[in-house]
Amino acid sequence: MNQNQNMGKSNPAARIHSRRVFLTNLGRAAGAMAIAVPGLRGASEEIRLAVVGCGVRGGSHVAEFGKLPGVRIVAVCDPDRTRTAAFARNIESRFHYRAGEVADVRHLLDRQDVDAISVATMQYWHSLPLIWACQTGRHVYVEKPLAHYIWEGRQMVNAARKYNRLVQVGTQSRSLKGYAALARWLQAGQLGRIQYVTCFANKPRQSIGKRTTPLPIPDTLDYELWCGPARKEPIYRDKLQYDCSFTWNMGDGESCNQGVHEVDLARWILGYTGLPRRTMSIGGRFLFHDAGEVPNTQIICYDYPGAPILYEVHNLPKAREFLTPELWSTQPDFKGAKVGVCVQCEGGYTLGLAAFDPAGKKIQTFEGGEDHFANFIQALRSGRREDLNAEILEGHRSTAICHAGNISYRLGNSASVAEQRRQVDDTPGWRAMHERYVHYLAGLGLDPDSSILGPWLECEAQAERIKDNPRANELVKGSYRAPFTVPEIPA
Repeated sequence: MNQNQNMGKSNPAARIHSRRVFLTNLGRAAGAMAIAVPGLRGASEEIRLAVVGCGVRGGSHVAEFGKLPGVRIVAVCDPDRTRTAAFARNIESRFHYRAGEVADVRHLLDRQDVDAISVATMQYWHSLPLIWACQTGRHVYVEKPLAHYIWEGRQMVNAARKYNRLVQVGTQSRSLKGYAALARWLQAGQLGRIQYVTCFANKPRQSIGKRTTPLPIPDTLDYELWCGPARKEPIYRDKLQYDCSFTWNMGDGESCNQGVHEVDLARWILGYTGLPRRTMSIGGRFLFHDAGEVPNTQIICYDYPGAPILYEVHNLPKAREFLTPELWSTQPDFKGAKVGVCVQCEGGYTLGLAAFDPAGKKIQTFEGGEDHFANFIQALRSGRREDLNAEILEGHRSTAICHAGNISYRLGNSASVAEQRRQVDDTPGWRAMHERYVHYLAGLGLDPDSSILGPWLECEAQAERIKDNPRANELVKGSYRAPFTVPEIPA
C-alpha cells in the first residue's frame, strides 16, 4: 500500500483505540512514537475538528470550518475559560450543537473524537500543538506565520513527514487561482525579465502602552499555560491578548506576521525554495515610547541571485498632519495599494492580480479562487498531500525568509543616514526603497538618524542557518521554557 492510500484508508477498529498512552506529560512527548490512529474518513463520514485558540482568528476558523458540510467542531481549546465558554455558546447558537471546552491542548489530544485540529493561537504556541497532533495521528490546519523560529519550523515539517500527516498553513492567497495564473504568465516572460519584487504592508498600529505596574492577570486565565514555551514574565503593556505580538518574546512584528503573505506570493512567482543568499534590514519603533519591541517602520532586502524580494512596513500615518486619533488610519500607499505585492519587470509591472504596461495602463487581470478551509477538508477526504494549496513545507519556507530579515534587524545598532547609505548597495530597487524610507520618516517629523541598521547576513540555505554568526543562529534556533520544549525531530 502506498503512502497516500494508507492516509486515505479508514480503520474503524483503531477508532476506539485509546490515545491516553500519549502525552501524560510534556517531557515524554518529545520522544513519543506515533500510536495506532484511524485513517481519514470517507466522503460520507463526518470529520471531527477541534479549534485551538479562541481569539479573533479562532473565531474565523469556527465560522469557516463550521459551515462546511460534513464537518463538526467537537471542541474548542484555550487557557482562558471565558473564551472557550463564549466560543461554545457561539457554536451552539450558529450550528445547533454544543462543543466541548478544554483549557489544555494536551488534554484535548487525549480525546478519542478528534480527527483534526486547527491552530489559531499566537505563533509562539503554534509548534507544540502541531507536533503533538501529528504524533497522535491528527491532521492540522495552522495559522501563519508557521513558526516563531526558523529551527522550530523545520521540526514541524519533519513531524508532518514522520507521522504522515496532512498540514495546511493559513496563507490563504495560495488558494486564489488568479495568483497561480499570474505566476505562470510572468514566468512565461509576458512582461520580460523580472527585475525585483516589492512587498509592502501599510497597516495602522497604535501604541500598546507602558505601565509602571504589572498588568493584573484575570482569574479565568491559566497564565502558566498561556505563556507556554515563551518566557513567563510580568506584563507592562495595557492589554494581555494579541499585543504580545509586538514583543519578541511572543511575536515577530509586521514583516513576519503580515509579511509572510506577501513574501509567500513573491516566492511563488519567482520560484524560490529557500533562504536568500543574504539579507539586511533597517527600521525602528518610532514615536511610541511603549512596551513594544518590534519595529513599526521597517525595510528589508532579501537578496537572491535572480530578482531580490524587498519588503517595507509603515504602521504610522503617511504624514505629520495625520498624526491624530481621527486620521491615524490614513496610511501611505504603494502605487495606490495599502498591502500587496508589486512585481517590477522590464516591460511593465504587476500589482495584486493586475498587470500594467510601463505607463501604468492596465493590460491584463487574473481571476479565480477557492476556499482555503474547504481545500484542507477536501485534502483530508482525498488523503493526498498534493491536494493541499498551502502545504506545510511551503509555509515553512516563506516564514523562514521573514525571520531571517528580522534577525538582521535584531542584531542592528542605531546608525546615521550616512552610515545607512554606505551599507545599502545597488541591489535593484533597494536603494530607492531606502530613500523612500528616509523621506517618509522626515515627513513625519521623525529623525531617520535614529534608525536601527542591521548587518548584511549571509544565509546557508541548505542548513537554514546564518553563515559564521553565532548570535544570529541563537535567534534561528530560539529558546523555550521547560517543560514546553519543542522536540528535535530528525528528517
